[in-house]
Amino acid sequence: MPMPLRRRDLAALALPALLPGLARAQAWPTGTVRFIVPFAPGGPVEVPARFLAEHLQGALGHPVIVETRPGAGGAIGVRHVVQTNDPHTLLFTTSSVAIAPALMRNPGYDPIADLVPITTVTEAPLLFLARAESPIQDLSDLLARARAHPGRITYASSGVGSTTHLAGALLAQRAGVELLHVPYRGVGQAVSALLAGDTDLMVLGTIEGLTQIRGGRAKALAVTTARRMALLPEVPAVAEAVPGYDMSIWYAMFGPRGTPPAVVGRIMSLVAPLARGSALAQRMEESGAALLLDGPGPLAERMRREVPLWREVAQAAGITAE
Repeated sequence: MPMPLRRRDLAALALPALLPGLARAQAWPTGTVRFIVPFAPGGPVEVPARFLAEHLQGALGHPVIVETRPGAGGAIGVRHVVQTNDPHTLLFTTSSVAIAPALMRNPGYDPIADLVPITTVTEAPLLFLARAESPIQDLSDLLARARAHPGRITYASSGVGSTTHLAGALLAQRAGVELLHVPYRGVGQAVSALLAGDTDLMVLGTIEGLTQIRGGRAKALAVTTARRMALLPEVPAVAEAVPGYDMSIWYAMFGPRGTPPAVVGRIMSLVAPLARGSALAQRMEESGAALLLDGPGPLAERMRREVPLWREVAQAAGITAE
C-alpha cells in the first residue's frame, strides 16, 4: 500500500507548476510600463496614477509612464488597453469602467471578460448638497418633500450618465421617489446652478463638496457610502434612511485579458505597503478618500456587483450616453 505523501513531497510536486508563473513575474517588466488614464490631462485620477507610477519605476528599475487617452466617456482608453493586450500597458481608471457598458450600446469592451483586476486604488463617497440657505434640512426632509411633490425636487449633475447623475437616479429608485434631473456640462456649471438657486440639490465629489461646505455656501444632506464620512461625522449616510443604498466613486488598476496572476501579485507586493502611512494615503485622507490597494479579489467582486447594478439603474431611468 503506498505511503501518504508528506507536505514537503507535495510542495516538490507543485513546484514545477509554479515555476512558469514565478519566472514570468520575475521577467516582468522587460521594458516601459504604461498607465493608460482614459480621461483628459489634469483630472483628479492622475494624482494617484502618477504617484504609483513613480513608486513602481523606482522599485522595478524600468520606466513607468502615465499616458492620457480621453474620449467616449473613457471607452477609448479602455479599448486601447484591451486591444494592445500587453501586461506592460495597464489601465488606471475610475468607476466609469463599470458604468459605461450600461450607457453605451457598444463600448468596445467587456469589463468582466476583457480586463484583469489588479486593485482598487482609492474610494470616496459623493455628497448630496443643498445651498446653505435651502429650506431642505436633511435627507429625511428631502425625501418627505419629494414624496409630497413628485418631480418638483430638482438635482444638478455634471452630465447625463455621470456618476453624479446615477447617484441621484439610484436614490430615487431605492427610496421610491421622483426627482427631476438637470444635467450641466461639467462640475463648475452644476455648482453655479446650485448656488444660484436654479436647482434644489446636486451630487458632488468630496474635494469640491468640502470646499463649498467649508466656504459656507452649501450644506451636506447625506454621503453616498454605507457608512458616515470621517471628515463629516455629523452628516448621515443615505443608507440610514434608504437601506441598501451604497455608492462610491473609485479609482482602480486593471491589466488586459491574459495578464499573468504572478504579474498582478508582483505589482501588489510593491504597492500594497503604501496603503498605510504614505504621502499618498495622507493626501487621500485629507480629501475625504481612502487609499485601499486591497488587491484583485475585492476589485473583481466590485465589478461583479456594479456592472449589473448600473445596467439595471440606467435601464429603469432610461439613461443613455449623450
